[in-house]
Amino acid sequence: MTVSFQKLRYKNLSNWSVAHLLANQFNYNEDFKLERIGNFLLRNKTQISVDDNTIYKRVTIRLYNKGVKLRDTEIGKKIGTKKQFIIKQGQFLMSKIDARNGAFGIATEEVDGAIITADFFAYDIDETKILPQFLVLLTTTKQFQRFAQSASSGTTGRQRMDEKKFLDVKIPLPSIKKQNEIIDKYLEKVNQVNILNALIEEKSKQIEETILSTLSISKSFNDSSNKILQFSKFSTLTSWGVNKLLLNKEIYKSDKYHLQPLRTYCTLIRGVTYKKSSELPSGGYKVLRANNINLDNTLNFDEIKYISKTEQFSDEKKLRKNDVFICLASGSKKHIGKVVFIDEDMDYYFGGFMGVIRINSEVLMPDYLNLILNTSLFNDYLSSKIFGSNINNLNSELLYDFKIPIPSKDLQMDLINLSGKMKSEIINLKAQIQNNNELAISQFEQEIFN
Repeated sequence: MTVSFQKLRYKNLSNWSVAHLLANQFNYNEDFKLERIGNFLLRNKTQISVDDNTIYKRVTIRLYNKGVKLRDTEIGKKIGTKKQFIIKQGQFLMSKIDARNGAFGIATEEVDGAIITADFFAYDIDETKILPQFLVLLTTTKQFQRFAQSASSGTTGRQRMDEKKFLDVKIPLPSIKKQNEIIDKYLEKVNQVNILNALIEEKSKQIEETILSTLSISKSFNDSSNKILQFSKFSTLTSWGVNKLLLNKEIYKSDKYHLQPLRTYCTLIRGVTYKKSSELPSGGYKVLRANNINLDNTLNFDEIKYISKTEQFSDEKKLRKNDVFICLASGSKKHIGKVVFIDEDMDYYFGGFMGVIRINSEVLMPDYLNLILNTSLFNDYLSSKIFGSNINNLNSELLYDFKIPIPSKDLQMDLINLSGKMKSEIINLKAQIQNNNELAISQFEQEIFN
């Protein structure tokens, strides 16, 4: 039997639990005094009763330090929990259940005035002791996440934060002057990241300019919306209706190629639907949704939905090689039309607000179509066609009416290869950004925690 002893300073103790004490032993820069978290985070419990006829903003706190964002807006009569709490911009928010997984962040202007349930904590920040930006940096460190984990207890998957334990944790806290100096060092790294992001934006513009110039495409800016009398060519009509006729104006043209609607070249397949009761914490079918397509048209596997196999999904709704995976519906118009090219068969299904475009023609290459859908041509087309509603929808008719130039397969392949090379350069730049971000956090953590 091996017996080991650790000496702990009485003045640093915040809790007599052995597990809690051991979890909160860490190295730190002794130039900084230890400050109890509860001395600079002050709980705010501004409670309200939800009114049936008022529309409320609700928030989500993303895992792994990805911050706070607006979840949705909802009319009060559809909100079951009537006793909730108002939050305001600048507060520190934390999830009771998911704090151990980095679910905390600062409330932004977007969520100012939103409501939260009792499953969330809201704190006012004492800025005479800690700067909000310093607090944000602090929460990204591994040590801070250990603090949150050590203050959580319960069964796996339902561990809740013990607020008193968390607030009693003592952390090394520099003076405000020193915090500003540390932030400035961090921002030097961030500025390098900004330069790299500018290069990525420039590369992305080059890809689009190359595609449009090769295909001799120019955008049309003919605004005839204020004209009393307008004419439309019968040969260009795709549907009847005054509204549709007014929106039938072409927004771009090609001097080399006849623009052809997608309807004769592909099929749109909508995703799976399922009952809420079929959702599982893990196992079953894996379903990708709108959040799994990034705004830069890349794929991620965060927050996958797991669905019971009692739903019996069709294999037609599983992602296949050469699919163009697309977001068809969302509460936010900016997400409509996000696409990702699938280059291999995948063991993932796509959800009901999603779809895949499958090519059924020999003359159109799927990765070339993906290139076109990634340009501003498609975004401009959607912006000109979709009107605001609670949920914006891209239906099959709207997709099939989108017109594209279809050059020879050799030219399609040339564009695919050229853009692929430039995208590889973008991937390398993104890797540099990730390295810079990790280095900045590492240096910050080293300065605080040694």
